[in-house]
Amino acid sequence: MKPLKPIGSKAGIALGVAFFLLFFLVWSVVTLGGFVSKTFLADPFTMLESGWRLLTVHGFHKDIGITVWRVVGGFVIAAALGVPLGIAMGAYKPIEAFFEPFVSFARYLPASAFIPLLILWAGIGEMQKLMVIFIGSFFQIVLMVAVTVGATRRDLVEAAYTLGAGNSGVVRRVLLPSSAPDIAETLRLVLGWAWTYVIVAELIGASSGIGHMITDSQALLDTGQIIFGIVVIGVIGLVSDYVFKLWNRRLFPWRLA
Repeated sequence: MKPLKPIGSKAGIALGVAFFLLFFLVWSVVTLGGFVSKTFLADPFTMLESGWRLLTVHGFHKDIGITVWRVVGGFVIAAALGVPLGIAMGAYKPIEAFFEPFVSFARYLPASAFIPLLILWAGIGEMQKLMVIFIGSFFQIVLMVAVTVGATRRDLVEAAYTLGAGNSGVVRRVLLPSSAPDIAETLRLVLGWAWTYVIVAELIGASSGIGHMITDSQALLDTGQIIFGIVVIGVIGLVSDYVFKLWNRRLFPWRLA
């Protein structure tokens, strides 16, 4: 192995699968070998059995759908408002000077800390869940997009002015095309964070969703169901991450050049 030397796609997939196989092997040895009580950590087969029961008997697929809807809804609202503001902050320094101190302050506030207030303001319905995801995602998106746009190569901007472009033309023809791949990558990363926010929101004052199922399973000491819920979140995240990467490569082919 050499530092930063790329490997083939097949080798990458093989190594990734090998890690999961090794992980499940160690998990099986630890649990089935009696090193850890099943009360505290279910074995893989018990986890799969619990998951199958959740899906076929308890309608867990509905909880999955509700959680996915909450994540997508809150994230889309945050992105729709955060990306334009981030672009404006990155492109125009007066706008950045006006918003940046508050955005930098707000992005350090944990979204989970707002849950008691949001329950008072919006109840325990869907609006509260969406607001938690929005608060956790919006400020991160704004600042990361602003930094990305502000880091555009100055020689490209000067070349555009030299060729007769105006201020709006520089934004449309230089800043946005140059920053678009990194903005998409920012959205991919923040989407992963949004999942942590929705689960926290569902752990408190929720009657549906993956987080609600995990809370109920904790009361029953059913670690198999808890682990299955966590695995489902990971699988959905992995699939969405792959789709995001594929979508980014097709939308921004110049990134590969």
